[in-house]
Amino acid sequence: MYKKILVPLDGSATAAKAIGPAVEFARQCGNLPLVGATVTDPYPYAGLADAVPITADEYRASTLRAADAALQPLVDACKAAGLACECVVSEDPHPWKALLDAAESRGCDLVVMASHGRRGMQAVLLGSETQKLLTHSRLPVLVVR
Repeated sequence: MYKKILVPLDGSATAAKAIGPAVEFARQCGNLPLVGATVTDPYPYAGLADAVPITADEYRASTLRAADAALQPLVDACKAAGLACECVVSEDPHPWKALLDAAESRGCDLVVMASHGRRGMQAVLLGSETQKLLTHSRLPVLVVR
């Protein structure tokens, strides 16, 4: 039924909760390959400042280190389960959009991701990348609480 699974990760403990179910589902569906995806913010350039605390190159190097660290638990879990895994790091101010673009470009037909489970005013004020992805996705999305 499915051919490849996208697993969005941001380095948080909540996002990591999707790793186990995604790996198990992939294994039970015939050892499907997984794609780990994370999104970094673009360099926060402000043209009005006389000096910047960190250069664009230093910023990108730092965000790439954080992205690699966020994706490593999925890589390790896939290796332990004998599953193929590739990783993609995107830079975009809208994570949900970058994740859907990654799913499309990598040929994923299912997204498995975690949700913080915010409700009420907290959900309204903070928003939810999971909700935004669900709203805009044409792919099935399995949400892990």
